[in-house]
Amino acid sequence: MKLFKKSEKKTVKLPMPDTVKQGFRRYCAVVGAMSLCAVLLPMGASATGGDPLTVVNNLSDFIFGMIRAVGMILLGWGIVQVGLSLQSHDPSQRSNGFLTLAGGIIITFAKEILNLITG
Repeated sequence: MKLFKKSEKKTVKLPMPDTVKQGFRRYCAVVGAMSLCAVLLPMGASATGGDPLTVVNNLSDFIFGMIRAVGMILLGWGIVQVGLSLQSHDPSQRSNGFLTLAGGIIITFAKEILNLITG
């Protein structure tokens, strides 16, 4: 007794011209090279061997720069959430949006807040 009939479906790839493949490969290579340059160029490796305090300050600036980037992403996402909640009239989403917005502001300005606290 057969309850279910198995049907074999074949997956057919859509044809893609060679020029499109080549263009996509070039696009991926350019995007990869640009993102690699954007990550590696700003952080100069200046190991001068002089003052160790300078090295620690450079590392601190780099880490706080990364934290600031995460804070800006959260800030943008909080703005999007608040906008969507105002559109849909959802109070719980609005509170989450404002909390995300406040967290993004605090994370973005973490270095300045720590400098104010420590003096």
